[in-house]
Amino acid sequence: MSLGSTRVPPWLLAVAAMSTVQLGSALSVGLIKSDGPAGTAWLRLSIGALIFLAVARPPLRSIRRRDVPALLGLGVTTGLQTIAFLAAIDRIPLGTCVAIEFLGPLTVAAVRSHSTRALVWPALALAGVVLLTEPWHGSFNPAGVGLAALSGVGWASYILLTQQVGDRFDGITGLSLTVPIAALTAATMGVPQALGHLSFGAIAAAAGLALLLPVLPYALEMLALRGMKPAAFGTLMALEPAFGVLLGLFVLHQTPAPAQILGITLVVIAGAAAQRGGQRQHPAAESADVDLKPCPAPQ
Repeated sequence: MSLGSTRVPPWLLAVAAMSTVQLGSALSVGLIKSDGPAGTAWLRLSIGALIFLAVARPPLRSIRRRDVPALLGLGVTTGLQTIAFLAAIDRIPLGTCVAIEFLGPLTVAAVRSHSTRALVWPALALAGVVLLTEPWHGSFNPAGVGLAALSGVGWASYILLTQQVGDRFDGITGLSLTVPIAALTAATMGVPQALGHLSFGAIAAAAGLALLLPVLPYALEMLALRGMKPAAFGTLMALEPAFGVLLGLFVLHQTPAPAQILGITLVVIAGAAAQRGGQRQHPAAESADVDLKPCPAPQ
């Protein structure tokens, strides 16, 4: 990608993608207060679905019977994970929630390495999460931690299902099939929760949030992957929990304690160590699969 005569480095595109993901999450907190976590998820996913349907016509005729379980599974997982994540950030700080959620893809990366040594990284990240949540304090919120952990399970499942769907349908084409399913899933809880609180302002806010997540970061990540190895991309995306802390600080005024800063550092180190790589030499010859984050997490 170029801006004028200056080429934008792929790592900068990946950083921009992380920033938009966490900014979208931080700005969702205000909408959660009025429309609830499920209502916010339903509004965001519904508008996102309309955007993807407008950009890419879903290839309904090319769907085979064996594709249906993965498509349905990915759509339902996306909807449920989005609700769980939004419910979690309504209870615990954004950075803490992202770090807990990150245990899911980090475990997938460690298991896929086929090395018992790699399991040390999820253990290190778990130690960081303990420092972040500070369960020895009275402010510990078990519901928030549980919902974030559920979101982490969803993210791990999302990775596996995304790669199955990606084998049959290209990027935006696949999203035009799965995001509407996610919106319908979220509607089962979101419509009753938001129905009495809908307003033009809420719909406009949800439209802006849908652009921040998943539309814009997905486009940025696709561009970044054209110039990076998947492993290098995954290593860089290990910074996502740190971005969650920064956006939580600047947007939501959630100030971490020193022990929590150490905790987020351990999570980032664990995520970066789980994947290593360098600059991509032959983009056409390499897969675009990424263990830690193949495309924006459905937050």
